[in-house]
Amino acid sequence: MQQRTLGDTTVSAIGLGGMPMSIEGRPDEARSVATIHAALDAGVTLIDTADAYHRDPGEVGHNERLIARAVAAYPDAAVRDSVLIATKAGSLRPGDGTWYQNGDPAYIKEAAKASALRLGVEAIGLHQHHRPDPKVPYADSIGALAELLDEGVIRMAGISNANPDQIREANEVLGGRLTSVQNQFSPKFVSSYPELKLCAQMGVAFLPWSPLGGIRSAADVGTLHAPFQAVADARGVSAQQVVLAWELALAPVVIPIPGASRPSSILDSAAAGEIELSEAEMAALAVTLEG
Repeated sequence: MQQRTLGDTTVSAIGLGGMPMSIEGRPDEARSVATIHAALDAGVTLIDTADAYHRDPGEVGHNERLIARAVAAYPDAAVRDSVLIATKAGSLRPGDGTWYQNGDPAYIKEAAKASALRLGVEAIGLHQHHRPDPKVPYADSIGALAELLDEGVIRMAGISNANPDQIREANEVLGGRLTSVQNQFSPKFVSSYPELKLCAQMGVAFLPWSPLGGIRSAADVGTLHAPFQAVADARGVSAQQVVLAWELALAPVVIPIPGASRPSSILDSAAAGEIELSEAEMAALAVTLEG
């Protein structure tokens, strides 16, 4: 597994996105714990969650609690201590499958402190503003993160679903302390490539969410993913692994966080951290960005 830098921490080049283990269609807890333990077995040391990753009303923080329990139950203390759990606040789910935003600074600070309790930590390793709230000035929302940093409630601050101007603004409000940007990015969704390139210029980690673009099996491979399947076939690996390896090769700041709810899924994704694509392979895949 390659390693990447996230702020002041070294983490695995491939992370684990926890959302599928807590929202609609989620598995039972035993399978979720097995999935998290499989990730740790494979060398994954970054797990991404959010307080809004839940299904039903009244269970805010379901995914945070699940991940905290699973990590605490892992038998190797050295591995447990190496795990960075990143969470988010600012998006909420009322329990009917919809989402809405709350960027109020007071709410964000309150939510972060509640997340720290659920995760069982004195300070959250990485706390991210989940999504801009059009009703609240962006600088005000990010100002709450700056205060949380100053108060020691969080160690590092990140943002999610942000455009280039918001990335620059967040870094300014944080006094140059922006650690990460988490945006949707995959062969199917390359519109945030400018944000990826900006993060590379700034030395800020870029965490693609939904990095596989909907590929779950060979049956999901369409025109956009056909070049990745061709490389995968030549290497004898999965198209998913090639997609993640391609993202890693785009810039050293990229750390994909594929979601998973089965051990087999995260084990396949984690193997991408050992793949180095050749110049010829990258050239064959460049059409994805050119298109």
